[in-house]
Amino acid sequence: MIKYLKKRYVIPFLAAGFLFVGASFKDDFFEIAKQIEIFTTLFKTINQNYVDEVNPAELMDKAIKSMLDDLDPYTNYFNEQDVVKFKINNTGEYTGIGAMITRKEDKLIIKEPYKGFPADKAGLKAGDAIIQIGDVMLSDFKDDASQLLKGAKNTKVDIKYIRQGKTLTGQIVLDEVEIKAVPFFTKIDDKTGYIVLSAFNQKTTQETKEALEKLKADGAERIILDLRGNPGGLLNEAVNVCNLFVPKGETIVTTKSKNPKYNTTYKTTKEPIDVEIPLAIIVDGKSASASEIVSGALQDLDRAVIIGCRSFGKGLVQRPIDMTYGTQVKVTISRYYTPSGRCIQALDYWHKDKDGKAVRTDASKYNAFKTKKGRTVYDGGGIQPDIEMAETKLSTIAEVLQKNDGIFNYVTAYYYKNPNLGDKIPTLTDTDFADFKSFLKKEKISFDTETELALKNTLEKAKKEKIDETIAPQYEQLFNALQKSEETLLDKNQKEIKKLILDEIIKRYQYKEGWHKYNTKNNPEIAKATSLLANPTEYKKILE
Repeated sequence: MIKYLKKRYVIPFLAAGFLFVGASFKDDFFEIAKQIEIFTTLFKTINQNYVDEVNPAELMDKAIKSMLDDLDPYTNYFNEQDVVKFKINNTGEYTGIGAMITRKEDKLIIKEPYKGFPADKAGLKAGDAIIQIGDVMLSDFKDDASQLLKGAKNTKVDIKYIRQGKTLTGQIVLDEVEIKAVPFFTKIDDKTGYIVLSAFNQKTTQETKEALEKLKADGAERIILDLRGNPGGLLNEAVNVCNLFVPKGETIVTTKSKNPKYNTTYKTTKEPIDVEIPLAIIVDGKSASASEIVSGALQDLDRAVIIGCRSFGKGLVQRPIDMTYGTQVKVTISRYYTPSGRCIQALDYWHKDKDGKAVRTDASKYNAFKTKKGRTVYDGGGIQPDIEMAETKLSTIAEVLQKNDGIFNYVTAYYYKNPNLGDKIPTLTDTDFADFKSFLKKEKISFDTETELALKNTLEKAKKEKIDETIAPQYEQLFNALQKSEETLLDKNQKEIKKLILDEIIKRYQYKEGWHKYNTKNNPEIAKATSLLANPTEYKKILE
């Protein structure tokens, strides 16, 4: 009888429980299936009935990427061509022209030719604007034009480009290009080694290890690791770089997710190179992701002093997932946390403001954490240095001048006016700065600050509403006042802007290598790191 009662009441109870769970899953599954059916029907309807011919692949590509835009900037869909580029970024190797390029309107602009690689051998210079590749006019080619400059080794590619207003022709012979993770290392003085770490690809740890061992063999007793401008890359390489300086079995970073299978603690697994050598790490606002794992972990473990300004704050973990037809989706699966428990992520993409922009944590809401020795550190996004330097953080006007190519274009003109400068380092005078400001006006280079864009947007709306003539005098007055304030900002930040101009000038004549050499003697962050490491008492005091 008891058994019968148990079966009669317990089994239906358990069945109801499973039914509840099943119903919940069923509801989610039904909603997903419903939305897919709606989308599929819409897609077919548009392709069959739209007045003009549409490109199904292009339409779907845009639809998928637009959908992902609402999540975060790092969750991305890759078509077949995108997958190839993604793999290049991770390996650091590809066959191409060996140059940093950017698309601007109907041109491919050479931003930086890498020394000794095909573009450089073909005589291309920074500022050259490619308008035709083979038989393809870029004005007629809306896809990723950089793919036209890739192919098998020794492939000859004919190009047409504009240089200082003149149209020229040339030929590039494609070759294997290796992007070094450690493009430069040297000794600053008899006892201080300096390593530039610019990316986290599959060769990062090996190249860093080789640089470290060579510097130590050459007498280096302290090390500066420069991570400025390093956008990150492979997570395991960040862990392994830390392993060069900390013992085996040390926790470096933890990832946390709503999906338990992505919750992972990454520890060092090998014997280190040197756990005692004094270490300083330089970061800036462009040091992101894996760079922040390295700087954050070594700060939390009291293994290095961090110098510069707060890092970018990219603490979201992505994983590439292969899909059909050679496509891929890179999905944000979790967040990074340093050994002390700090979240690296700065922007909250899931709680946006009224304008749809991600929200940054207010400084008053930062949380305190403790390093291994009990020092207080804070979250809030990015890694806050132990020694903050005002010189490291770019002013708003300087950021704008870099974004709108004001400095880049000026230096292009400067380069052709001064073709024989060679290895000489010029001293930029007040006259040079006045010339720079005149160049900005002459070329009508817009600053496009948020205020200026908002003002221009107001005028466009006024034109649509046909009230622009009514507000024209007030608009001109505001616009002139804004331009004067921008000129005031230029003068106020003259020293900083001159430095950025000089940096670009050195790269034009001496490539990145010459710029790195110049920095070892003249950069304030490197000078600060060098003096700190030379003072063991001050160095230890910071880490205690």
